[in-house]
Amino acid sequence: MARIDQSENLGVPSEVDSYHSLFPLEPLPPPNRLQKTSNFSYITSCYKAVNSKDDLPYCLRRIHEITLRFLPSGQHELPPPRQHAGLLPESLIWAYIVQLSSALRTIHTAGLACRVMDPSKILITGKTRLRVNCVGMFDVLTFDNSQTNHLALMPQYQQADLISLGKVVLALACNSLAGIKRENLQKAMELVSINYSSDLKNLILYLLSEQSRLRSVNDIMPMIGARFYTQLDASQMRNDVIEEDLAKEVQNGRLFRLLAKLGTINERPEFQKDPTWSETGDRYLLKLFRDHLFHQVTEAGTPWIDLSHIVSCLNKLDAGAPEKVSLVSRDEKSVLVVTYSDLKRCFESTFQELLAATNGPL
Repeated sequence: MARIDQSENLGVPSEVDSYHSLFPLEPLPPPNRLQKTSNFSYITSCYKAVNSKDDLPYCLRRIHEITLRFLPSGQHELPPPRQHAGLLPESLIWAYIVQLSSALRTIHTAGLACRVMDPSKILITGKTRLRVNCVGMFDVLTFDNSQTNHLALMPQYQQADLISLGKVVLALACNSLAGIKRENLQKAMELVSINYSSDLKNLILYLLSEQSRLRSVNDIMPMIGARFYTQLDASQMRNDVIEEDLAKEVQNGRLFRLLAKLGTINERPEFQKDPTWSETGDRYLLKLFRDHLFHQVTEAGTPWIDLSHIVSCLNKLDAGAPEKVSLVSRDEKSVLVVTYSDLKRCFESTFQELLAATNGPL
């Protein structure tokens, strides 16, 4: 992970709460040239940092001019993806619409407002996964303790969220932030009409148009239509892939624990003042089994390495299979035929013997 020279960046702390290794995600201007952002009317700066509790990277936003505070906001703050010389695929735009409208629906259902639905406050994690950044920051910055009803303006803020969502969708359809400027709206909508479906055009017009009645984010669901199922299917397929990968990692962890336990037994120099402990009794069987796993050779005497053999034998050991296996001593003068069930019993009893001596779980 990239690091900065603290001697040259005295304004960047080395740690903030449980976050460390701060690195600016945007150029840091000189202190005398800091400018307020259009979103918060405060001077802000953005950093990447690592949380010491989970070792994951986060995006922290610093608010200047007030008490120093860093707010964890996400993983990577990026602008919407661009194609080199064209517009974004409509399927990708609809995927973004489903995610962003779902985020607004969750927030609005709780009786709150997002207030930061802006292209610069949308995080992309993974290929097409979106997260809204800085949610709640306006509530912190504009909190007025003298107000008796803090939720009185929420309906107004929620309507503004829908307009902001329309601007984000229009910017995506134009593949440019210039499209959401007032003087460019007509040309931007013409571009949408030519290159995209009428559903996308109507959705943008609905979100950007002033209405006499209070609108709800649920109103755009009929415009999304069956495209919602496309995103649902994609999400389910992604979950299937993740669950499959997770199952593999579970298996890997199980096999690693077997190898770790086996490693604590094999070739142990001494146990309870017995230097021959690892070479006698059940431990000797486990030593021969280790050789059976890792030290096999061909008829020509060259190493025979087969990972599937190692994994298969470890799985049989873990299951205590009744299958028999021949264990040959290194001098080839002794051959012991045992079952994996016998090996598992030796393995577990020997490891428990070690645990009893240490009084500590593995």
